[in-house]
Amino acid sequence: MSDAAMADGAAMTAEAIAADVRSRRRSARDVAAAALERIAQRDRGLNCFTLVRRDDALSEAAKLDARIAAGADPGPLAGVPFAAKNLFDVAGVTTVAGAKIEAEGAPATRDATAVAALRRAGAILVGVTNMDEYAYGFSTENTHHGPTRNPHDPTRIAGGSSGGSAAAVAAGLVPLSLGTDTNGSIRVPAALCGIFGFKPTFGRVSRAGVFPLASSFDHVGPFARSVADLALTFDAIQGPDPTDQVCAERQAEPCVVELQRGVAGVRIAVAGGHFSALASAESLDAVARVAAALDVTTRVTLPEAHRARAAAMIITAVEAADLHLSDLRMRAKDFDPMTRPRLLATALVPAAAYAHAQRFRAWYRARVAEVFRDVDVLLAPTTPYPAPPIGAPSTTTVDGVLVSTRSHLGVFTQPLSFIGLPVISVPVVTPCALPLGVQLVAAPFRESALFRVAAKLEADGVAAAPVVSRPPD
Repeated sequence: MSDAAMADGAAMTAEAIAADVRSRRRSARDVAAAALERIAQRDRGLNCFTLVRRDDALSEAAKLDARIAAGADPGPLAGVPFAAKNLFDVAGVTTVAGAKIEAEGAPATRDATAVAALRRAGAILVGVTNMDEYAYGFSTENTHHGPTRNPHDPTRIAGGSSGGSAAAVAAGLVPLSLGTDTNGSIRVPAALCGIFGFKPTFGRVSRAGVFPLASSFDHVGPFARSVADLALTFDAIQGPDPTDQVCAERQAEPCVVELQRGVAGVRIAVAGGHFSALASAESLDAVARVAAALDVTTRVTLPEAHRARAAAMIITAVEAADLHLSDLRMRAKDFDPMTRPRLLATALVPAAAYAHAQRFRAWYRARVAEVFRDVDVLLAPTTPYPAPPIGAPSTTTVDGVLVSTRSHLGVFTQPLSFIGLPVISVPVVTPCALPLGVQLVAAPFRESALFRVAAKLEADGVAAAPVVSRPPD
């Protein structure tokens, strides 16, 4: 297959691919073969994938073509190649979760609910992607599988913990992917890789069949290079699921229909206070560009957001350490050195601290609800700075303050996932050489407002996924 043909495929949206496959202008098998060829030629320099399902993907695509030829409805994502973070169960594949210990497990017997939903919509799973071990990190510098590299600068991190999923979309290897977000693990890599990433309301998308990190925080969501593709994917995976005890019973509310409604009547404000401190000038400028494009001058403060971040870290730590306590006692040496010290330290957090953090969580949720009585969408930076180098020093100075290089990447995402708010990170067009993102934040179950604002920013050229001319070989 020629480089030109592969490049054309990499540039196509999921929406366009599905239209071509449904109309039989292209076969699903040819689309899958092109994606697999891009992965074979280009992923060696990026390390997005930990497993590629070449034969299975081609077989499934051929079966889809046969169904279309027989007159069956192939679904809204007909023939669209996608990837899933190696935290999702895939039938016949061991769910490694980025860990050496889990690689010894048996293959999954069924797909995670979200993976199954995309397949029912006609999408073709081409592989599973690299991540931080047990989803506990913001960089995807995995010791067992190697780091995933940022397609815009392979010397830099892709972000995490869903770094492989984000980089695969940013590089054009696939148009869609699935990730998880506990404290920012979709939004951080989306911003650093320059694509759209969406964390829905807690409970909006089923987590059944997904290896947990912290069960009271974990979310499932998509990555894409366009708002329409993001909405198509979300519409395919959202909705109640009795196999996930926290999956909301609310019926699905399609967001694709929101994309043409515009932002008239949507009340938008910039989040100040915590969300305007300890960030680079470039990250704050990205927010200012979005605010100016939307003619937003109102600023609001989420009360005690810095404490919300601290409480989120305590709860995450306790829930994660409890899950791995047996292996920490018996097999500590088999953990990734990037993950092990955090899990060991947090196993010692007293129960009283956890209980206090949960009480504060209820207080904070009520205070933020008051803010959203007067505002529909908040704007905030996604990350405090662009992607750091792979192997960067453990600390960085921001505005004269020494911060942890990697954990500080979640400083603006953690106070929002703490209470399960829906958030889209949009890639903002700026003079910065590396991508930056801005978070669009709404009240629970107000995803429709987020998609209206994101579509407006994309239509006006303020938000766009930068083109990667050619990822490293």
